Amino acid sequence: MAKLKLTKTSLKKQRDDLKRFQRFLPTLELKKEQLIVEMRRVEFEYDKKINEELSLRDDVNKWVELFAESVEMDNLVSLTDVVTKQGNIAGVYIPVFIEAKFDVKEYDLLNTPLWIDRGVEVVQQLAAFQAEREILSKQKDLLQHELRLTIQRINLFDKVKIPECRESIRKIRIYLGDQDANAVARGKIAKTKLEDVQIGTYV
Repeated sequence: MAKLKLTKTSLKKQRDDLKRFQRFLPTLELKKEQLIVEMRRVEFEYDKKINEELSLRDDVNKWVELFAESVEMDNLVSLTDVVTKQGNIAGVYIPVFIEAKFDVKEYDLLNTPLWIDRGVEVVQQLAAFQAEREILSKQKDLLQHELRLTIQRINLFDKVKIPECRESIRKIRIYLGDQDANAVARGKIAKTKLEDVQIGTYV
């Protein structure tokens, strides 16, 4: 840390810095609250997708076990693209899920089980759930990183910079006050000596 200059210019700088830090602090606190709210929303959405997937799997298991036919669904359906857009949460750019795109190979309607159409649909839904969860996980990571940085800045301003400025202002004011007092004392001494000299001249 640079040595503190005990001057009026330095006092002004410290006061300006203090005002700036005090002005930024509420903004950072607000950002922190927004990030926490958004992280909770993302966590809720993530859990919701897991529950939707589990519900879908339970529903599928109820009817798919009734059929003995075995079909390699992985050979019929493949995920080709996950479409996202860029969102902005409290100044943080995050990916936002739009849709999952699939390539579905043609299959023989006569030589495949009756449930194959529903099976293809389910595979797409499950893959879409997984893709969306991955995007939500990325959102959470980005928000957590920004929240950590924001908390560090809040602590820096609140626990370090603002107290430092206040202490520096206190030291400078004491020093300048002492200098003013010394100047007044020196002025009085000089005046007294001048008066003594003048008196001695007239005697």
